[in-house]
Amino acid sequence: MKWVPGVQTALTYERSWLWPDLIAGLVLTALLVPQGMAYAELAGLPAVTGLYTTVAGLVAYAIFGPSRILVLGPDSSLAPLIAAAIIPLAAGDDAYAVALAAMLALLVGVVCVITGLVRLGTITELLSKPVRIGYINGIALIVLVSQLPKLFGFSTDADGFIDAIGQFVAGLLDGDTNWVAFALGAGSLVIIFGSRRINPKVPGVLIATILSIAAVALFDLVEEGISVVGSLPEGFPSLALPSVAWDDMMPLTLAAIGIALVAFADTAALSTTFAAKLGDDVDANQEIIALGTANLAAGLVRGFPLSASSSRTSVADSMGTKSQ
Repeated sequence: MKWVPGVQTALTYERSWLWPDLIAGLVLTALLVPQGMAYAELAGLPAVTGLYTTVAGLVAYAIFGPSRILVLGPDSSLAPLIAAAIIPLAAGDDAYAVALAAMLALLVGVVCVITGLVRLGTITELLSKPVRIGYINGIALIVLVSQLPKLFGFSTDADGFIDAIGQFVAGLLDGDTNWVAFALGAGSLVIIFGSRRINPKVPGVLIATILSIAAVALFDLVEEGISVVGSLPEGFPSLALPSVAWDDMMPLTLAAIGIALVAFADTAALSTTFAAKLGDDVDANQEIIALGTANLAAGLVRGFPLSASSSRTSVADSMGTKSQ
């Protein structure tokens, strides 16, 4: 059971865990669906590939992951790296971009699994607590700034943290705000934070998502400039190895090594931080192997590289989740 912690958890599952796990699952679904599609588009891929990546990654980590609370999926820190790796090679071919991203995920998975098997995951023990906390807070600031324009109903094309702030302020001064979008976003935030003050167990994110969908449908807010994803392909892709030109393998491999390092840094920092909070012990080598298997699973279903997320894991923690 050492290599498949999820099987051990399933065999010893307690009945009292079902309700908090169910609530956490529903709330996380409300987060993971739009986030997965958004990060797919940020990486230059069709939105539906974000759903494939999310599902495959969650299932694989549930089996191989040592943390009972960590949530894996498409991530904002990886999306720009993925785009930089595949867009030049795809040359405008959307189908080939999907194949490149899938191969990139497979290569990231191989790098992570090999690293874990040779027991190099122990290097994460050198990360001090202040470094881990600072890293997580840094990610939170970057995500906050990147999402502010969307809250106000416009988009920016920033390159870096400072540039993102500057373009956001410029957009406000230029009158780019869509007040309908702002009302929808601000109302959702009021519901989320208000529910936490009333009772941390109330799934404010889920409530806000359902009400937002209802508002867009009932009041036809698309006509007011609210963007929606639209129709997505039905079903789930069959497992398959992506077809990529041999000449593209070397640049993809180099990109995979860099992305694996970033993904492992994200995952290791979050895993050790939440393990310390919950009083759990997490094997760093098993953690990187689990990250690798999640990326391998994503690659086989036409997904893209993924890692852990502080925001989604924090939601799982606040909902009282007990297991993967």
